[in-house]
Amino acid sequence: MRSGKPRGVVASLVLSCHPLPTAAMTVALTVAAALSGRPTRECALVGVTILTGQLTVGWINDVVDRGRDRQVGRTDKPVAMGWIDPGTVNFATAVAFLLVVPLSMANGTAAGIAHIAAVLSAWLYNFWFKRTVLSWVPYFVSFGLLPAFLSYGGLGGGMHGAPPTVEMTVLAGLLGIGIHFLNTLPDLVEDNETGVRHLPLRIALKIGAPRLLWISLVYTVLVSAGIVVVGLTVGLRQ
Repeated sequence: MRSGKPRGVVASLVLSCHPLPTAAMTVALTVAAALSGRPTRECALVGVTILTGQLTVGWINDVVDRGRDRQVGRTDKPVAMGWIDPGTVNFATAVAFLLVVPLSMANGTAAGIAHIAAVLSAWLYNFWFKRTVLSWVPYFVSFGLLPAFLSYGGLGGGMHGAPPTVEMTVLAGLLGIGIHFLNTLPDLVEDNETGVRHLPLRIALKIGAPRLLWISLVYTVLVSAGIVVVGLTVGLRQ
């Protein structure tokens, strides 16, 4: 069913990829690579790799959620609005993933495996974990793998770098949990209506959304500060 103002295929794909989170992750990891001392061309490779992986995550999310998005009247969702066919988005996802694999491995074998695993973990969130009390797990896993992607990173196949520090790995995973809570808070009402009972919703129903918002903000800021401190003291690599 088509409704609302139609968009072109390219515009619909851009809107379907969750452009703001995708851009934020791309910029954040590129900057992190630069701060870790990687040369410009390696930072560029990191950015392209993260961007391509995030595109697949966003597109899968919109295809999987199209029925629920339509049910609650999400006019910002091209697939739910009928502006683009789900098959087209699935095809774009497949093409992007075919690029993700070689791009990831171009960062080095260990780094590539870490990034591919992080992307697949995010897919599992879209397909199943999102609707369960374990919704935080893929975020912890995916974010927790990003230090390995950076610390093992280089240019070209083979082994580069060194293992990430335990402190940075744990803090990155904990940051992922905070991001999960902040991402879901704006959609709590719609998620409750459609039966998407992830952990943030379950907690919000007990303590209230405003209180959960403040707790999530403080938690995320503190973890982010911890990452900065660890980066300046312990460092990224062992």
